[in-house]
Amino acid sequence: MSVTRRAPTLFIAGVDEAGRGPLAGPVVAAAVILDPGRRIRGIRDSKVLDPEEREDLAIKIRERAIAWSVAWADVDEIDTLNILQATYLAMRRALIGLRVPPGHVQVDGNRCPSMVALPWECTHEAIIDGDALRTCIGAASILAKTTRDRMMIRLDTVFPQFGFASHKGYSTPQHYEALDEFGPTPIHRRSFEPVRVAHEARASGCKGRLRELLEAARAQREAEVET
Repeated sequence: MSVTRRAPTLFIAGVDEAGRGPLAGPVVAAAVILDPGRRIRGIRDSKVLDPEEREDLAIKIRERAIAWSVAWADVDEIDTLNILQATYLAMRRALIGLRVPPGHVQVDGNRCPSMVALPWECTHEAIIDGDALRTCIGAASILAKTTRDRMMIRLDTVFPQFGFASHKGYSTPQHYEALDEFGPTPIHRRSFEPVRVAHEARASGCKGRLRELLEAARAQREAEVET
């Protein structure tokens, strides 16, 4: 028989993700319950921190937080569900992984993942720019970002020609050139247009024309919208 526990209301968990936009790799989410008695200076949106600051803060968060959890959705889940639903899946997994149940959950963005069938009851809210406005969400953004960066650095050793250690799978000229030259890898998101176009270009013998084909596809979409 399962029992739903009501969590202490004083515990607030912040939730955020990293990696919704890249063309390759997982989307990673983190949930963090900070300890008010063990404050950590410098926590804010991970995007405004340099890598060294993020890593230093990530260590402190893991050491001082009441509870923290990191989870992800892989490329197959992203391609099957779509990136938004895969992000929510990663967030739910991060919440379920907390060893202490929160009484309230604050999520970065304008929507929350489903809270149905969690092992405990809690209230929840979505906060736009929450990673800059709520310390617990900022802490979650730091754990999600540093975890995903380390994953992409490890994947760089498997696919060294793509430069994942530098661009972490995001759309950069270097990444487009590698896609054009080598085609998508198993960790590329084939539901994302540049990856799909790169795959189709190689299959049709159009290697070296990725940018041209992307521009043509976008021009066609714009023409369809206008008509």
